[in-house]
Amino acid sequence: MSRAMSSLNWNQAPHNRYSFQHVQSFFPSARLDRKNAQPFAFTENQQDLSAITFQNSKGETATVADMLESSFTDSFLVVKAGSIVSELYLNNMTSTSHHLVNSVTKSYVGMLAGIAIDKSLLDPQASIQQYLPELNNDAWEGATLRHVLDMTAGAYYHEDYEDRNTDFWKESAVVGWRPDLVSDVSPNNLLDYAASLKGKDQQNGEKFHYRTVTTNILGLILERAMNAPLENLLSEHLWSKLQTQCDANVVCDAAGHLYVGAGLSATTRDLACFGMMMTGNGKLAGEQIVPEAWVKDTLAGAECSSQCYLDSEYFVFGFSHYRNQVWVKDKDKGAMLALGIHGQIIYMDQSKDIVIVKLSSQEEQVNMDMFVDAFNAMDAIAGAL
Repeated sequence: MSRAMSSLNWNQAPHNRYSFQHVQSFFPSARLDRKNAQPFAFTENQQDLSAITFQNSKGETATVADMLESSFTDSFLVVKAGSIVSELYLNNMTSTSHHLVNSVTKSYVGMLAGIAIDKSLLDPQASIQQYLPELNNDAWEGATLRHVLDMTAGAYYHEDYEDRNTDFWKESAVVGWRPDLVSDVSPNNLLDYAASLKGKDQQNGEKFHYRTVTTNILGLILERAMNAPLENLLSEHLWSKLQTQCDANVVCDAAGHLYVGAGLSATTRDLACFGMMMTGNGKLAGEQIVPEAWVKDTLAGAECSSQCYLDSEYFVFGFSHYRNQVWVKDKDKGAMLALGIHGQIIYMDQSKDIVIVKLSSQEEQVNMDMFVDAFNAMDAIAGAL
């Protein structure tokens, strides 16, 4: 790490323009192994999409080029029916560069859970204490695996990124991201952190409340239920099946638990392979990777999914719901999103068979205008192709 960059400011501007492509060199990480799989054979049908227009967050007409230029874009890839329509790399990135995707990581864990449930290794209605008895406290009392999957568990945990002392940052301190928040009494690993939470700020199932800790709990549950380290499970059941061209890496804690709430780094094309699997209802290049029923369940949601989303602070996006660690943008069109702070997006549109990946190093964790502009631009691209 350079003199100008430290463990205290690595994810702050302007340092994140460099660090997001080199996370593995800063923090302990585990590898997701592609296992010598044959990389997906993209075809190419390159088109100039830069002049496509959309209405931006200010109600003005803007172009795709405007959106890319104004939002700290590091890479941008548009794939339709397995064919690359547009591919752009900026800020010293290439097609083989790894980039931190933050909470995009969560969607991979949600799909692995679907595989485990299909194998009868997990029961979505079971109490999480059935798998993690260490969480036998008032924060997690009554929480089921379904509550964790859909982020409707009631444990008191706040994720206000602008508050440098919020629970999200305290949890990330366990993997070294915020050493200034570590003390002699701090939890030493992600499981101990989850067990240290106290009380609830809502009832289980009351509404969608975005909590990174729930994804990390889901990862720990998968390890127990499937009886293997999470990096092995993700490698075997997802990464090596997605016809990726490179290994990936995930930040881990001192006990070796993966920080699956935000810690994945991967290449742009490999992320597109996940998106194509999702638009294919769990199938990629003829192989069923995630059960079709699980992807369809993600899109359809439950009876309460829409209201749980509308009652959340994220209702302003106008999405359909949140289900199985995936943002469902429009369930009728089969449009889904995997999202991460600082501008990481996998846009997945089943109706158009289009996947768009945008990786960024935006200055703010959540710039609503930039996210909305990206979503609107992607909708316009899908409508034009």
